[in-house]
Formats: sequence, C-alpha cells, structure tokens
Amino acid sequence: MSNDVLVFAEQRDDRVHPAALQTVTPARALAEKTGGQVVACLIGDGLQAAAETVAQTGVDRIITISDPVLASYSATRYRTALAAAIAKIDPRIVLLSATFMGRDLAPRVAIRVGAALATDVVALEINAGGALDVRRPVYNGKAFCHVTLPKGRPAIASVRANTFPVPKGEGGATREPLAFEAAAGDDRMETTEIARTSGEVKDVTEADIIVSGGRSLKNEENFKIIYDLARELDAAVGASRAACDAGYQPHTRQVGLTGKTVTPKLYIACGISGAIQHLAGMRGSKTIVAINTDREAPIFKVADYGIAQDLFKVVPALTEEIRKLHGGP
Repeated sequence: MSNDVLVFAEQRDDRVHPAALQTVTPARALAEKTGGQVVACLIGDGLQAAAETVAQTGVDRIITISDPVLASYSATRYRTALAAAIAKIDPRIVLLSATFMGRDLAPRVAIRVGAALATDVVALEINAGGALDVRRPVYNGKAFCHVTLPKGRPAIASVRANTFPVPKGEGGATREPLAFEAAAGDDRMETTEIARTSGEVKDVTEADIIVSGGRSLKNEENFKIIYDLARELDAAVGASRAACDAGYQPHTRQVGLTGKTVTPKLYIACGISGAIQHLAGMRGSKTIVAINTDREAPIFKVADYGIAQDLFKVVPALTEEIRKLHGGP
C-alpha cells in the first residue's frame, strides 16, 4: 500500500463539483503527514476541462477514466471505475465529497475494495499510530463522534461540503489515462432519461449562499421576494417543510431532516421559526441570518445575526441595498 491520498473529483458535463475541489485541501494535509502524493481521479467522458480545473488545485497526479458509457452517472460503472483507480494507485486514503453521488458511491466502492468507511466527516487527521482519525456529526449535528479507521487497509471517507476551502496550486499535475473495463453486473441498470427539474436556479446542496422562506410567506407568489434576493446574491432558494407541504415551493428545495442537509457559507432564513427538523438540516452553515417577527423563535438561538422585523419589509429593502452595491438602479 502506498502513502498516497486519492481524491474522487466528481464532475458533471465536464464541470467539477465545487465540493470535490474543497476535498483536495484535507487530502493535501493528510498527504503531508503520510509522505505521499495527492492523486485526483476523474470519471466520465471527455474530461479535458474538468482535468484542467482539478489541476489548478495543486494535486500531484490526475487519473482520468473516460468512456462514452460513463457520460452519465451509473452507480455500478462508477464503482468499477473508481475501484480500478484504487487498484492502480493503491492509496492509503480515499476521499470523496459527501454529495448525493459521493454518498451513493462511497459504500459501494468500500465493499468492492474491502476498505473501512466513514461518511459525512468534518475533520481528518493522522493519529500517532498512523491511522486515520475522523470526526463526524451525529444526532442531527448536536454532537460529534470520533472514528478511527484501521491502518492495515484502505480508508475511505466522504467529506461534508463547505467544510474546507478550495486550494490553489500551480497546475503542473501529470495526467494519466486509465482504460475503463466493465465488470459483470455493471449493465444491470441503464439510464433511459435524465430530467432536470431545477432549471437555472442553483440546487441548495451546491450553493455557497441560500435564501430560505417559510410558511410566513403565505403563498407561492410571495416567494418572489425570496427569489429576488437570491438573484442579487447569486444564491439558491430553499424552503421549510411547512412551506413545501403547503405547496409554496417544490420539495426539491426543502431544507431539513426530511429534506436536504446544507452547509453554505451564508444561510438567510426568512419567516422560518426553526423547528427541530429544519435546524438539523442547516445548523452547519457558516453564518446564519434569521428574519422573523417572533423574537422567541428557535431560529434565533442558532442565528449569528437576527432581525426581529416583518420579512415583507426587510427582504425587499435588503435586496434593494445589495442591488445598489452591485451598481444597479
């Protein structure tokens, strides 16, 4: 087993997921402790632009597995491809981002290569014995547990998005193609259609900034003020479960325990009281701003900044001020 750290650089349509780039930061810190290199693995079709993007993070090597059958994500084919990269590099540690793809792929690969696995981690280090120690949130983020992955076999960990910054490097990574060889059973599932439902609006799991609305918006039409603010901030639009259940927004935008867990750099909660299930999905945000007329709302207990005012006055005013900063009318 080598001392290298392998990073799965998730991409779609030759564009690397931001969370995958962030994962290079802990990979570099671990590689400095193990004395190995940081190797990125790209899986898909084409991959020229994606490889160039990954190279700018300062990785040492890039393994590209390009084939037309890998153009769209397939759990079985990507498992086979990543397992092949692991067999080639024989890394000590493998890191993925804890996106939908990463969460689906990591356990499949761990079983295939006989690796230890920890998911949704927020801290990683090499302990005195040379094993990988990770920290991951439990009980809806109310506590953390420490997990030690044994040194004698590969250690796989998926890293929570927006936990680490994207590094910058010189872009001199060597690039090595690896042919894809399908394994038995890889064709059991076929993608017949890909339906994109989010349009041009960012998905809440991929955004650095999220503006969320609650039931206090009263109807779908009033969500326009949320979209206006999100547009000025280049943000995603989220919603509470109550707002989604009421039909104000689709459930694809729901943030919370029964929706999507998010960790943006900035989370603005508008008219959201802060039910336990909602807090569980966004309490990991770097900075939280709450706008609510109820001064006793639970959301204020986790907020870094609170505005106890009517959201229908505050949100448009905030949008207007940001527009002025951008040089708008």
